Formats: sequence, C-alpha cells, structure tokens
Amino acid sequence: MTSIDRPQQDSTAAPDLNDDVETDLDDLDELEDGFDDAHEDDLLLELVVLDLAGTTVSDDGVVEDAFRVAAETIGIDTEDALDAAIELVRDTMGQSKLDVFLMLTDGDEARAASGNAAFEAAYERLVGEGRVEAIAGAEDTVRRLRELGVGVVFTTGFAPATRDALLASLGWSELADDALSPADAGRGRPAPDLPLTALLRFGASAVDTVVVVGDTASDMLSGVNAGAGLVVGVLTGAHDEETLLEAGADEIITSIAELPALLGLD
Repeated sequence: MTSIDRPQQDSTAAPDLNDDVETDLDDLDELEDGFDDAHEDDLLLELVVLDLAGTTVSDDGVVEDAFRVAAETIGIDTEDALDAAIELVRDTMGQSKLDVFLMLTDGDEARAASGNAAFEAAYERLVGEGRVEAIAGAEDTVRRLRELGVGVVFTTGFAPATRDALLASLGWSELADDALSPADAGRGRPAPDLPLTALLRFGASAVDTVVVVGDTASDMLSGVNAGAGLVVGVLTGAHDEETLLEAGADEIITSIAELPALLGLD
C-alpha cells in the first residue's frame, strides 16, 4: 500500500477566544483538526485502473478507420451520415463499442451486433498491420507501479478478443495484473462497473485507494461514479483538458509518463 498526496482546498477558521475555557477547547480542536488534515492529505494507493487506447496506447486513428469499415454493415451509406456517425464515435470515445452501435442503429440489437462484429474484425486487422504502438513511458509506468506493490488493471471499451489482440501485439499480455472489457464487468463507461470490477478482482480494500486514469470524458465519469480516490485525465487521446475537467478529473497530466511523478512515486 502506498501513500500519496490527495488534492484538497485550503480552509481556515478563526478561534473563539472569549475566555480561558473556550481557549483550551479551541486549542484541543485545533490539535484534532491538524491530526485529521494530516491524514486527509494522504491517499492510500492500492490500485491504478488504466485505459488503453489514447491513454497507454496510440492507435493513429485506427478506431475511426475501423468504424468507417463497419458503417456499411449497418446501412450508413452516405457521406453526411458517415460524418455524423464519426462525430458520435468521437464524442463517445471510451464507451462500450457495442453501446455506440446501439446508438447508431436506434437500439436495433441485431444491426448493432453486426456492426460491432465488423468493427472488431477491422480493428484487429489494423492492429495486425502495426497501426498501434505504446505511448512513450506507458510500459515503464506500469512496471514501476507494480514494483512498488501497486496493482494495475487495464480497462477498455473493446470486446475481450480485440482487447487481447491489442495487448498481444504490444507484448503486454502479462504486463498488468488484469485487463477488463465491458463484457467482464456488466456495463461499460461511464458506469462505474469497470473500476469496481477491477477493485474486486485485485482485492483492493476500498474505492478511495483506487486511481482511475483515462483520456476521455467517459473515463472520468466512470472513475467519479465509482468513487475513486483520484481521477486523472491525460492529454494524449480523444478529449481536451476542459472536457476532462468538466467530466470530473481531479488532475490533468500531459501523458501517462507523468503519472509516477503526480503520485509522488518517481
């Protein structure tokens, strides 16, 4: 278990000095407040939940390219319709890809399943062509965390087979403690299921010992909804700083390589 600084707001209180008794009581209160503040400043760190594409992995637009391939299978056959679909894909980055296809097909489960299968096949093919690579410092960050006894679980909106193909292409199949998809957890982001399932599988003692890291608003919302002790946005993926902060990020870093320093572990 590792202790890191928790972001907090400053607060001040004027002591009541009306008489000696109140002064003594105020002094006691101040001692107790100081003790509490010292403990509130520390976040006990047991588990880091890391997103894949955009956070630890750079895929050079592969997600959008795979959606373009899959679009025809769900009847998107005009440029305007395709542009609108790609805009939705960008807005919902980080969410379950099946959920996105359900949105695109107005809830038609059969068409959504067909589109998702086509997307997953196209993505796996593009991964096999070498279109993805690790973001600089990502692997070192994961190894550093685990060396210090901190658990690491990858999460993604991809289906398990696609997730595993992606990890295998990077030589990361055994890098983290676990890797989870919506199918493993129940619901995809922004629901809290992925971080909470990571907590349960790893055996962390409480949700406030968990740090959630991602590049999308959905990642941030998932961490907030799970009650994570710290929610961190990175700027190497889909969404900008303003979007991440609005979605609940406690901290923003330029890339995953800065995470150990943020956590005081460098």
